[in-house]
Amino acid sequence: MNTKRNIYLNMKPLEEARRILFDRFPGVGSMGAETVPPPEAVGRVLAEAVSAVVSSPNFHAAAMDGIAVKAEDTFGASQSRPKELAVDSQARFLNTGHVMPEGTNAVIMIENIQMVGDNRIRIEAPAFPWQHVRKMGEDIVATELLYTQGHTVTPYCVGALISGGAYRVPVRRKPRVLIIPTGSELVDWRSTAPEDLHPGQVLETNAYVLEKMIDACGGEAMRHDRVMDDLDLIRQTVAESVAGDMDMIMTIGGSSAGSEDYALPVLQDLGRVLVHGVTIMPGKPVILGDIQGIPFFGIPGYPVSAIIAFEQFVQPLIKRMLGIADEPRRTVAVVPTRKIASKLGVEEFLRVKLGQVGDRIVATPLPRGAGMITSITEADGIIRIPRQAEGIKDTDAVHAELLKPLSAIRNTIVTVGSHDNTLDVLADQLRAGDAALTLSSSHVGSMGGLMAVKRGVCHLAGAHLLDSETGTYNLTYVKRYLPDTKVTLVNLVMRAQGLIIPRGNPRGIKGIEDLGRDDIVFVNRQGGSGTRILLDYRLGQVGLSPERIRGYADEEFTHMNVAVAVLSGTADAGLGIFAAAKALGLDFVPVVTEQYDLIIPEAHFESANVQVLLETIHTAEFKRRVEALGGYNTSKTGTIVE
Repeated sequence: MNTKRNIYLNMKPLEEARRILFDRFPGVGSMGAETVPPPEAVGRVLAEAVSAVVSSPNFHAAAMDGIAVKAEDTFGASQSRPKELAVDSQARFLNTGHVMPEGTNAVIMIENIQMVGDNRIRIEAPAFPWQHVRKMGEDIVATELLYTQGHTVTPYCVGALISGGAYRVPVRRKPRVLIIPTGSELVDWRSTAPEDLHPGQVLETNAYVLEKMIDACGGEAMRHDRVMDDLDLIRQTVAESVAGDMDMIMTIGGSSAGSEDYALPVLQDLGRVLVHGVTIMPGKPVILGDIQGIPFFGIPGYPVSAIIAFEQFVQPLIKRMLGIADEPRRTVAVVPTRKIASKLGVEEFLRVKLGQVGDRIVATPLPRGAGMITSITEADGIIRIPRQAEGIKDTDAVHAELLKPLSAIRNTIVTVGSHDNTLDVLADQLRAGDAALTLSSSHVGSMGGLMAVKRGVCHLAGAHLLDSETGTYNLTYVKRYLPDTKVTLVNLVMRAQGLIIPRGNPRGIKGIEDLGRDDIVFVNRQGGSGTRILLDYRLGQVGLSPERIRGYADEEFTHMNVAVAVLSGTADAGLGIFAAAKALGLDFVPVVTEQYDLIIPEAHFESANVQVLLETIHTAEFKRRVEALGGYNTSKTGTIVE
C-alpha cells in the first residue's frame, strides 16, 4: 500500500480555479462539424449558418375550404346586390392547402357562398386580392437565413428546416467525455443484488449520474469499467484513453488526500496539474489538469461533491467547446427558517427545501454531508454561502439558486417539526390527487416546529409534546410558546412509541429501566424533539439519570435513523415509533401510545392547499396506508383537538 498522502498545498477560490481552467482551454466552439437529419439535430449546436433551399410554401395555396376566384370579378357584390359567378370559369372549388388555379388570387370561404343551380354560385360580399391565400414564400423564402451558427436546434426548428429543404444539418460534434470510476470498494449494481452487498462494498452510481449530466449539457459520455485502487492500473487506463479519441477525461474517486488516492500522481506522471483543491464545499478535492492538450478532471467520489464539481467545471467547459452559454440558474430571495453556521474560508453550496409562506419564500437546510445524494435530489434550491462568511442569520435575506420551477415552490406545503413516517404517505397521497401539489417536511423536532410556527416560516408543524403533569399532548406547549399566534390543532395519528431493539432481543431488554445497564448502548433523538421529552419524562419516572446511559448524547433526527443505528449494531436500543422498527424488521418494546398532531396557524388554515391536505387525511385510502405501516391508530385522524 502506498502510505504517501496528497496535500492541498495551494487551494484556489472557485472563480480563480475556473479562470485557470478556461485560460488553459479557451477553445470556444472548437468542436468539428458533422451533418445529421433535422430530427436528429434537436439539442445540437449548429456548426454553420443554415439557409433555405426552397420556399415554403413553394406555391400559392388556399388557406380555407371554398372557391378560388379572381378578386376583381367579385367587386361590387353586396347583400342588396349579390353577384353570380360561373363555376369552373369564374369560380373553382378547392380545399385548404390546394394549389391556387391559374388566374385566381383569392378564396371565398365555403360558408359564404350559395349555389344557384348546378354551375353557378352567388356571393353577397366582395373578395380582396390574396384573401385566404398563403402566398408562395409566405413562411420561408429560398436562400433566406434560417439559423445562424451557434444556434441550438429545438423541436420547433425541425419543421422549419425540413420545410426549407435543409435535409442535412451541420452541427458541432459532441465532446467525447470518458468517465473512469476508480475504487476497489465499488461494485456494479447490474450484477449485484441489493441483499448481496457486504460491509465495505459501495454501489457505483456516480458514473451513471455524470453520464446523464454530460448528455444533458451536449456532450457524449462513455463509461469505463471500474478500475481498482492501483496506481499503475489507473495510470495505464488514463494513458490509453489519452491515446484514443477522447476530448475530455474524468476519473471519479481518488482525488483527495488519502493514501490510496491516485488521481493526482497519475496526472503528475502524464500531464500537468492546474488546480488541486478548490475552496468550495462540497467538492473541495477536485483536480483540474492537462494531459497532452486534453482536459483532465479528478472528480471527488462523494456523490454531491461529484455533482457540484461537475457543474462548476466540466459542464461549463463542455458548453464552451460547443460555443453555447452556460446560463446561470434563476435566483430568488429567501428567508432561512433558522440560522445556519458555515466554515470560514470555504464557499458552501447549501442544499435547501423551499416553499412560499405568506409573501416570503422560506428555505430550510437539508443534511450537509457530501455523501448524501438525497440532499440534492430532495433540494429545491442551493444557497451559496460566501467563503468570507461564517454563516447566515435567520433574519438575513439571501438568494437561492432554483433547482425547480418557481411555480412548484409556490405550490409547496411547508411542514416543519417532528418526524413521522405518515408524512411520507401523506406526501404521496397529495401527489396522487394533485400532481402539482407538494408536501415538504423538515425534521427539526416538535419544539423546532413550534418555533417555526412562531416565526411564520411554515404552513404547519408536526408535534407530539407530552405534558407530564396533565398527560395531554401539545396544548400546554402551544399556550406557553405561541400565546400570540392563533392556531388549530388537527390530529394526524395516534402511534405506538417504544424501544427499537435488534431482532430476537439479544440483550433481553424489557423497558426503559434497562437503559442504565452497562452492556446497553443507546441512541437518542435530538434535544427539543417530542421523543426526547418523552424519554426524559420516563427516565424521571424510573429514577434513572441520563448520565448513566451509554449513548445518551448520541443524537439522530428521525425515527428511521434511530432504527438504522440499531440495525447496523451501532446501538442496542433507541426510542422511536413501531413503524420504523417494523420497516427494518426489528423488534419493539412498547412504552406509550402518543398523540401526533398538526399545528396549523390560522393564517394558513383556510388556504386551498392546506384544505386539500386536510381532505386527504380524512380519506379511507390514506388511513388504510397509514395503518398498514403498523403501530398507528387513525380513529381520531382529521379531528380538531379542542
